[in-house]
Amino acid sequence: MSDAQPAHANQFALLGQRRFAPFFWTQFLGAANDNVFKFAFTVLVTYHLSVQWLQPQKAGLVIGAVFILPFLLFSATSGQLADKYDKAFLARMVKNLEIFIMLLGAVGLFTSQVALLLGCIFLLGLHSTLFGPVKYAYMPQHLNAAELTGGNGMVEMGTFVAILLGNVLGGLLIALPADGWLNGAQAVALTSLVLAVVGRLVAQAIPATPATSPGLVVNWNPVTETVRNLKLAHGHLAVYRSLLGISWMWFFGAVFLGQFPSFAKDVLHGDEHVASLLLVVFSAGVGLGSLACETLSRRHVEIGLVPLGAIGMSVFALDLWLSSSGLPAGPLQGVGAFLGHAAHWHVLFDLFALSFSAGLYSVPMYALIQLRSPGSHRARIIAANNILNAIFMIAASLGVGLLLDAGLSIPQVFGVLAGLNALVAGYIFLVVPEYLLRFVAWVLTHFIYRFRVQNEQHIPTEGAAVVVCNHVSFVDAILLMAASPRPIRFIMDHRIFQVPVLGWLFRLAKAIPIAPRTEDPVVYEAAFAAADQVLAEGDLLGIFPEGGITRDGTLQPFKGGLMKILESRPTPVVPMALQNLWGSTFSRIEGGKAMVKPFRRGWFSPVGLNVGEPMAAPDVTVERMQARVDRLLKEA
Repeated sequence: MSDAQPAHANQFALLGQRRFAPFFWTQFLGAANDNVFKFAFTVLVTYHLSVQWLQPQKAGLVIGAVFILPFLLFSATSGQLADKYDKAFLARMVKNLEIFIMLLGAVGLFTSQVALLLGCIFLLGLHSTLFGPVKYAYMPQHLNAAELTGGNGMVEMGTFVAILLGNVLGGLLIALPADGWLNGAQAVALTSLVLAVVGRLVAQAIPATPATSPGLVVNWNPVTETVRNLKLAHGHLAVYRSLLGISWMWFFGAVFLGQFPSFAKDVLHGDEHVASLLLVVFSAGVGLGSLACETLSRRHVEIGLVPLGAIGMSVFALDLWLSSSGLPAGPLQGVGAFLGHAAHWHVLFDLFALSFSAGLYSVPMYALIQLRSPGSHRARIIAANNILNAIFMIAASLGVGLLLDAGLSIPQVFGVLAGLNALVAGYIFLVVPEYLLRFVAWVLTHFIYRFRVQNEQHIPTEGAAVVVCNHVSFVDAILLMAASPRPIRFIMDHRIFQVPVLGWLFRLAKAIPIAPRTEDPVVYEAAFAAADQVLAEGDLLGIFPEGGITRDGTLQPFKGGLMKILESRPTPVVPMALQNLWGSTFSRIEGGKAMVKPFRRGWFSPVGLNVGEPMAAPDVTVERMQARVDRLLKEA
């Protein structure tokens, strides 16, 4: 990762930098070209060609399945290549392949050879399979940790804007009249070839991106390498479960993208331009949701946005089922007539809202995978993601086909998907509680409190450290979680685990209960053993040395537990101070009473966290650490 690179002012500033811009436009043009060709072909067989072996209502599903099949077959190989070779070199080779594919596609479009066009769809899938690991492994080598969320947001936005423009352009071109100097199929062929050539020219400017495992011996057996990649990913559980979460998002999206032509024609009674409009709305929603992640996450890798996105995906998919059911039949309408019906605006709102939610859901997961995957294996782990994506998308195509064959309407399929999404999301958040905990922290710091963090750069992004902070409220640990780019394991008074809701949350967070030695020596010793294990594994340990929540708002004397931890495991210590929390919703008030009046300071109450520079273990004493936290507490 290029940590020497300065952080950008905002994510759009990356487009003015060579380390990002050529790569961004290369992937943008490739995604646009894929979708010009795919959508034009789908519209061609749905509206214009009569192909006995490819039914119009199944065309989108078949074309989608053929496109993603190479992800299943060749992702393992592509991940190895991206780890072994310079990623800029690979990007240029992939763009050369794209030009060849589009020459074949031009032959198929000029001669209306559907079988050849399906073959080109397969090759386009291969082109995307080869580029996928390059795309996501490239960014961590050129962007620092604070830029990953914004960079991923830009790439996701760019991908879906490219999908939007590609589908719109493909739909418009294929609809050109047959009696013009170029018919629709011929116009698509020439446009796709031009986009491939321009993409190759842009790829020439991508900066060198050295191989992370140049000595890797490539295993060309896709089956054994696929199994190996999945095992490799499974060795990093948070990463692996994020891969599953992303794959579910692609399952979810594949259902909608594959059904838009038939949904527009058979349910909304719109022409091919209405099908293009649905794709515009869907792509704009994902793009804007992706861009919103940097602002909503304060430029962290904020996985707390994932549950928010999952909730939105279910709620609005369910409402889309309801809003699109029972629409009156009629002749096919153009966009103008379609927009003249209020019921259709409801459909478009649901489609935009669910796709916006999908953007919030996916970007933090991609950034987490990039941040927590070992650099030497990152491309292969991303290849494992592509394998899972392919499996889930093929399952989506087969599942939707079975539901339609069973007599369900397309709106009813959307309703089934809404229910499945709720079940899958609930399962993910229970087996990976970090997502749920970060969501609670995100809500707390954006709606209950107006949370400001000073000097957050002092929180280490890797390696073991002890985080030391004053203890003012029942939610101090959650606020520190919100400020940290990494999970923190806290040592906490065993009595807080008896508090309703909070106790459940802290158990989910794997907080370590501690009791006074005189009260329960077994729990006391077990707490220090668990703390030592946290540091041995290179993670962050959080402690509140006062031993309990302040009852008068002042900093209480620190106890000696910190020194006991450092004696057995010398580790850097990061001092922190929570400011302006006393007297707020979750703190005590004068007299020691706790939370007697909810929201007594109203919503968006301003609070802060001031982070000090880490101190080396030999320099730490209880007195010095208390004095340092006290100074941080008083700083503006």
